[in-house]
Amino acid sequence: MGRYDMPSGSDCFEGATTLFAALVEDLTDPATAELGHHQLEELIDTRGREVLRQLFQDHLQLRERREAEAVRARRPLVVGPEGLVRPRLEWGHGRLLATVFGTVTVSRCAWRRLNAPNVHPADAALSLPRGRYSHGLARLAVLEATRGSFDAARAAIVRRCGTVIGKRQIEQEVVHAACDIDAFYDACVVEPCTADTVLVISVDGKGVVMRPEALREATRQAAAKRAHTFRTRLAAGEKSARKRMATLGVVYDAKPAPRRPHDVIAPPGGRPAGDAPRPAPVARAKWLCGSVVHDADHVISRVFDHAEARDPVRRRRWVVLVDGARHQLEVLQAEAEQRGITLNIVIDIVHALEYMWQAAWSFHASGDPAAEAWVADHALALLAGDAVEVADAIEAQADQAQLTDDKRRGADRCVNYLHTNAVFMQYGQALTAGWPIASGVIEGACRHLIADRLDVTGSRWGLEGAEAVLKLRATAANGHLETYWRFHVAQEHQRLYPTRDQHRYALTA
Repeated sequence: MGRYDMPSGSDCFEGATTLFAALVEDLTDPATAELGHHQLEELIDTRGREVLRQLFQDHLQLRERREAEAVRARRPLVVGPEGLVRPRLEWGHGRLLATVFGTVTVSRCAWRRLNAPNVHPADAALSLPRGRYSHGLARLAVLEATRGSFDAARAAIVRRCGTVIGKRQIEQEVVHAACDIDAFYDACVVEPCTADTVLVISVDGKGVVMRPEALREATRQAAAKRAHTFRTRLAAGEKSARKRMATLGVVYDAKPAPRRPHDVIAPPGGRPAGDAPRPAPVARAKWLCGSVVHDADHVISRVFDHAEARDPVRRRRWVVLVDGARHQLEVLQAEAEQRGITLNIVIDIVHALEYMWQAAWSFHASGDPAAEAWVADHALALLAGDAVEVADAIEAQADQAQLTDDKRRGADRCVNYLHTNAVFMQYGQALTAGWPIASGVIEGACRHLIADRLDVTGSRWGLEGAEAVLKLRATAANGHLETYWRFHVAQEHQRLYPTRDQHRYALTA
């Protein structure tokens, strides 16, 4: 008898064989010839899933039988994780396991000791999860719940697997699935780059609607003190005070791509024929991270950790793209000073253009086509020269036009913005060096990672769920979700089944 031969007369896969034979018989029945292809699909999908579930169940029964034979042949010494021997043996201890094929029962031996938890060596051999849901089902829950609502995720799982998991359990599995992401990235080895490749950092934030208990303390207090003008809606200017700021950070590489101001902003009247703009720097090897639980300081620290891993000897040029938020700037500068890093901070040109347009409406009527040429002229001057000179020119024009206070408000905002951030608006230097000057990467990440999932109409998030979904979506956007999942499963096995005592019990399955 071979090593894996079973005693004569036994067939552990008889259940699956019977189901498969019944399916084949139904498919060969003349009545089945009347079915359309879509009806055949439904029949094979439903009955075929049950065949797969039974195959899984039959294999588990085979392993149970082999475990019993191994124990009878040689009774092992089983020690629990606390170092105590389990002298008593009991057969047939079962637990349910929900899988992508359906729910099965795992029966195995239990080794017992008075006043101590049972030890099931077969659980380690199967690498069973901590709860009822298999790693395959948890992975499917993560894939579905990070791309759509939890209700939609459950509906998708039910269509594929049957009723094997509930909405609340999907939320719990998603939260647990994200627990190893920080450790995963700490262990990653970053691909090196040449010294002339620009290292770009960008940080931004976006509010997420939270449940009251998940708000930061200051926001919760503001919501409690808020006086409502109306009972059923907010009045003009009133804030709902129900959002918590999520912070995103990105690190990427970019080959320098020198450009001219006219490559960024077309001159009034358009470009001459044949004068194609030079291409902008292309973002490569983007790495995203984010957090709802932690503040901007923590996320920026993680971003710097990853950036330093890409440039440990500080040979590359570090460029930071920001929108001008003072707190972000202060934290970025403080982090760089603490680490001894020289930053080249550039204000996003798109934000600067928004202020230009505000100023334009101080001098032009709404919808006036001349406003576009006015913005283009000043934007080209900003890209080529000094922000202070542009601010002075706008201020002088406002003085000469003798605008009213209301009409002048947009121009004053633009002037103040340019004066305040002039040191970070050296666009001429940035274009000559070939640096990126727009924060489209982080802006797009805010829309994709947060708005497309966490900002679904009517959703209100708990802290753990929002954090898990944000981190998992960032991992997927980095292209690391499959690699991370293998890491997570390995970490979970180590947590549940420490390797110190596993060598004391070896199954022959």
